Amino acid sequence: MNIGQAAESSGLSAKMIRNYESIGLLAAAHRTDSGYRIYSAKDLHTLAFIKRSRDLGFSLEEVGKLLTLWRDRDRASADVKALAHQHIYELNRKIAELTGLRDTLQDLVEHCQGDQRPECPILKGLESGKCCG
Repeated sequence: MNIGQAAESSGLSAKMIRNYESIGLLAAAHRTDSGYRIYSAKDLHTLAFIKRSRDLGFSLEEVGKLLTLWRDRDRASADVKALAHQHIYELNRKIAELTGLRDTLQDLVEHCQGDQRPECPILKGLESGKCCG
């Protein structure tokens, strides 16, 4: 299967597939005599794994670790669980940070009259830094 077909099948762009290959997440594709990349069913399986990992928010570095664990049939599931727990911790930290930002902005919006007057608590909060921690 060529890169266009692999992209369509995997839900990834051809550019992302080439990127994953260049950084070593995906093994170098076999090439035709004319230099076109050819992908196997195994490559598609790996691309699906990478895509799902990225969809869950894992970084490229974490995806690399997950791929290593996935390929190692002698690995301990505790290693995989530890990596997933760390990712959950980071997701919760980001959620708390985003929730705080949303709540601060919501507070500023609630104090803004939104009328024709020039006074604006939103801009005042941004100017004073009292809005943003």
